[in-house]
Amino acid sequence: MSAQRLAIFFVLVLILVCSAAAQDFSGLWLVNQLSATAGRTFVSTQTIENDSSSLDPRIHFGNPASFEFNYARRLKTRGIFGVFAELPVAIYPKMDLNTYQNQIPHDIGALFVTPSARVNIFYRDSVSPWVSVGGGYGRFRESSQLNFYNPNPGSTGTNTGVIQFGAGLDVWFWSKWGARFEARDFYSGLPDYDVTTNASRQHNFYVGAGVMHRF
Repeated sequence: MSAQRLAIFFVLVLILVCSAAAQDFSGLWLVNQLSATAGRTFVSTQTIENDSSSLDPRIHFGNPASFEFNYARRLKTRGIFGVFAELPVAIYPKMDLNTYQNQIPHDIGALFVTPSARVNIFYRDSVSPWVSVGGGYGRFRESSQLNFYNPNPGSTGTNTGVIQFGAGLDVWFWSKWGARFEARDFYSGLPDYDVTTNASRQHNFYVGAGVMHRF
């Protein structure tokens, strides 16, 4: 199953969960949150090992359009702090790759699903900064073609564990609607690059902004 189809599946599950939560906890006020943000993902350049014949033995990464969807439920409050359980679902459909030689996939895509705990400061106020940490599942899609020509001889689908660290700012400009600015690091294993690099895991840094709804 492709990363895009997996993302659609998880978004549908989130919608069902939110609908059920709204029905089962209708007596509670504004404990659920939904958000959708759009932005970019950044991956640092990696050096290819044992590639002395290349003038530039490195993998360079594009900065693709990326998306993050999130359902959260408030679990506890204490003073100015609110503790939430959240489910970030992030995707970048296509990140272009480049090397000097024809030896890696043309591009990759990724899906990250990372159940997490989030702590909001001043959660009752209109401006609320937060931090988040969690972990879960990641799925990479590798292109069926190499970066210049010929079919990719390696894998076209790789599963990995993911650790998620995040921070952001929620700004509530209306009683139930707001804006979110966020940065998250989805620290994952590697896709199948068909080569050995100097990294065993990689940081997938996501920066985005979007809208929120609470109910």
